[in-house]
Amino acid sequence: MSFTERQWVEVTTFGDLIVRAAAGHPDRDAVVFPETRHTFASLLEAAERSARSLLGLGVRPGDHVGIVMPNCMDFVEVMFGAALIGAPVIPINARFKGRELSYVARDADLRLLVTSDIIDQHTDYVEILHGCLPGLREAPNADALDLEAAPELNAVVLLGDSSPAGMIDRAGFEAAAAGVEPETVHLLRSRVALRDIAMMMYTSGTTAEPKGCPMTHEQLVRTASVGCERFEMGAGDVFWDPLPLFHMSSILPLIGCLEAGAAYVTLTHFDPATAIAQLRHERATICFSTFPTVTTVMLNHPDWDPAALNSIRLMNNVAAPAALEEIHGLLPHMAHMNAYGLTECGGVVAFTAPDDPPEVRSTTSGRPFRGIELQIRDFDGGEVAPTWERGEIWCRGYNVFEGYYKDPAKTSECFDADGWFNTGDIGRMDAAGRVGYLGRVKDMLKVGGENVAAVEIESYLQTHEAVAIAQVVGVPDERYVEVPAAFVELVPGAELTPEELIGYCKGEIASFKVPRHVRFVQEWPLSATKIQKFRLQEQLCDELGLT
Repeated sequence: MSFTERQWVEVTTFGDLIVRAAAGHPDRDAVVFPETRHTFASLLEAAERSARSLLGLGVRPGDHVGIVMPNCMDFVEVMFGAALIGAPVIPINARFKGRELSYVARDADLRLLVTSDIIDQHTDYVEILHGCLPGLREAPNADALDLEAAPELNAVVLLGDSSPAGMIDRAGFEAAAAGVEPETVHLLRSRVALRDIAMMMYTSGTTAEPKGCPMTHEQLVRTASVGCERFEMGAGDVFWDPLPLFHMSSILPLIGCLEAGAAYVTLTHFDPATAIAQLRHERATICFSTFPTVTTVMLNHPDWDPAALNSIRLMNNVAAPAALEEIHGLLPHMAHMNAYGLTECGGVVAFTAPDDPPEVRSTTSGRPFRGIELQIRDFDGGEVAPTWERGEIWCRGYNVFEGYYKDPAKTSECFDADGWFNTGDIGRMDAAGRVGYLGRVKDMLKVGGENVAAVEIESYLQTHEAVAIAQVVGVPDERYVEVPAAFVELVPGAELTPEELIGYCKGEIASFKVPRHVRFVQEWPLSATKIQKFRLQEQLCDELGLT
C-alpha cells in the first residue's frame, strides 16, 4: 500500500462534509473566484441561507433541483444548500440550448430550476428558458408553475440583477428564507443517508438523448476523498480548476477540497490571460487544467512564465500519450498525473501517482482507487484479457451508480450478474494493474472534454426536411482533440448546402455538437447490415490530411 493512501475513508454525506470543513478550517479560503471568495465558515452560512430559501419555496428532501448557469458563487451556494436538506442537485450543461434544456427539465422531474442572467459565451439563459418552456413567460404565479413541457416544475429562480417574467428573482428567493429556521435545515441534514441520491448528472449515451445518472452521497464523497489522497492534498493546497461546475471534473475536486481543507479556485469563463494571472496571484499548488484545449492555450500564451508559477507542484492532464509527453517535457519541474473515469463510475476511477515514471503517466491512467475493481475483457467471449491486450473495460465497486434514471432496460444491458458495469470503453491493463484508456466501444465522440453521442447529433440533423439519413463521426482536431463531422444523404430532389445545415444546428443544439464538416453522399459503405462509419472517418481524414 502506498504511504499516500490511508487504510480507511471517512465517508459522510455531502452536507455533513460542508459542516465538518467549516468546523475544522473556518477561516481558510474555501471557494475563490477572481472577484469574490468564501471561507469555509462563510460558505456554510451561505449554503444554509440557500437551503432555507429552497425550503421556503416548497422544495423538500428528495425533490430535484436543477442548476443551469455558468461558474459563479450562486451555483456553489445553491448546490451546497440543496445538499444540506437532502434535495438531489441536477447540474445542467450550461452550453445546452432550448431543446436539450426542456428535455432535461422534463426527464429529470425538476421541482425547481435555478438559473442566472450572466450571459456567458453568448448564452442568454432567460431567453432560452422562455423559448423552450411554453407558458413560463405568461405564468400568473411564478411559485406555482403549471407547464406542460415540465409537469413537475414548480418554479424557475433567476439569481441575478433582473426580474424576468414568470421567474422568481433574487429578492424573492432570499425572502423565501425568512420563514425557515436554520435548525430545520440541520434537522433535515441529519436524516440524509449515505446511499441517498445526492446528485444526478446527465451524460450522453447511445440513444438520442442524454441519460440521467443518479449518484449517491457515498459515491461522490468517497471517490473524492480517495482522489485527494492520490493527489496528496492537504489544508495548505490551492487547487485551481477552470472546468465548468456541471462537469464531474469540477464537482469531485470541489468535494475533495472540502475533505482536505484546501482552497478551490476557479473562474466564470476561461480566458488564458485571466487564468494565468489567477494561478500566479492565488499561488496555486495544483493545476487541474485537465484537457489540452485548456493547457496548451495557456502554455502558448505570452504571459505563461514557469518561474512565476513555481508554486504549482502538480498538474493533471488527460490526452493521448504523444500530447502528454509534450506537456510533461515543457514542464519538467511539475509532477504530472493522468486519469480515467466516467460519470456512471463516480466520475473518476483511477489516477496515476505523482511519483510515477514518465512512461507510466503518459501511457496509463494509473491504478484504480482502493475498493474499485477493473477488468479488461476480450470483445468476443467476455473472458479477462491477457496483460496489455485490448478489450472492454468493466468496473465494479462502491463508485458505480445503481442505474440510469427511469431506464431499467438500459441499466440491465450494462450490468452482468455479478454487478460488473460495462463502461463501453476500450482499454488495456499492465502487469501492475494500471489501466490504459484507448477509446470507446460506444459510438461516441469526445469534443473538448464533452462526451457526445453521435446518434444525438444525427437525430437532430434528420429533423431537417431535406435530410434523409445522417451519420456522424469524429475527426481529429488540434484544439478540441475531436470534432463532429456529418455525412448526409438528402431526400430525393432536395437541395442543401453544408453552410445551411450547420446554420440549422446553431442555436438549437450545444455548440460543441454542431458538425464542423458536412459531406453529402449518395452511396454508403456498408457491411452486411450497417453503415461502416470507420470508412467514412478514414475518407474524411484522408481528404483533410489528418491522421
